[in-house]
Amino acid sequence: MTQRAAAEPICSAKGCRQPAEWVLAWNNPKIHTPDRRKTWLACSGHREHLSSFLGVRGMLKDVVPFAQWTAQQ
Repeated sequence: MTQRAAAEPICSAKGCRQPAEWVLAWNNPKIHTPDRRKTWLACSGHREHLSSFLGVRGMLKDVVPFAQWTAQQ
């Protein structure tokens, strides 16, 4: 059995296959504890759209460059 190489992280926007450049940290306060963070990945082209989608719903907590997010983990 061969080991598969890790796939390059891609944008979470539907149908987008661009590399992730941003991490959008969010939580749904109706179902998550305040310290819980879920993440969506975004390319530069979809960052604003995805941020707006989460922001309008009061779920967006932070937007961080992908490289910075991975360095913190």
